[in-house]
Amino acid sequence: MEIIGTGFIARHLAPLAGAHPEATVLAAGVPLPENPDSEYARETALVDETIARCRADDRLLVFFSTAAVGLYGGRGCQGREDLPIHPPTDYGRHKLALEHRIQASGVRHLTLRLTYVVGPHGRDDRLIPALVQQILSGRVTVYQGARRDLLDVADLIQIIDRLLAAGVSGEVINVASGESVPVSLIIDHIEARLGVFADRRYVQVDAPHWVSVEKLRRILPSVADLGFGPTYYQEVIDRYFERAGLVGPAPGDG
Repeated sequence: MEIIGTGFIARHLAPLAGAHPEATVLAAGVPLPENPDSEYARETALVDETIARCRADDRLLVFFSTAAVGLYGGRGCQGREDLPIHPPTDYGRHKLALEHRIQASGVRHLTLRLTYVVGPHGRDDRLIPALVQQILSGRVTVYQGARRDLLDVADLIQIIDRLLAAGVSGEVINVASGESVPVSLIIDHIEARLGVFADRRYVQVDAPHWVSVEKLRRILPSVADLGFGPTYYQEVIDRYFERAGLVGPAPGDG
């Protein structure tokens, strides 16, 4: 496997570097949704360059798009790959345009729409570390109405490995747990793990977030052994605490 990038997901993909020799995984996208147009242009140029190389060498291009609220946050969106979508943000529109660019190029490809991936070595502004820092500061903003689908990075790597081993290509697939959890419940569990309860500032938002995993389960039935379900998000947070060395009550204590 050729891995392009050095960031969060690229680092976790490193153990697969010796597997799937025909795959090129593009894990060097725009780091922040709020980046200026120059960053979008940089990623577009990188995608074009990678398409050209993969076409020339008949390699499979694995592209990471998004299944986050920037793509699937539109009113009435069902979070399905087979339905028209209207991304509510520039970031979502940028990622969708890159998907279309890859599909139109004729390159062998696999597009994975990733939800909110959690694990060590990520940026401090990612969802879980950002919430941890807010709670430890004594004040946290709660976006009422917001939901997030959390996915442990180790489970993401397993899914990528299994999809490539199965020879899946020419598909756009949501990679998520399928459980969209109210952000308030995520904060509840982080507070319980930290043993710290912060003052909450409530902001009402209309930001539903649903990600369908019907296609993922159909193409890769083995995801059933990853333990996705209503309490999976708690397990993701617990694993994050363990790997990050954060102190706090053990799961179930208190």
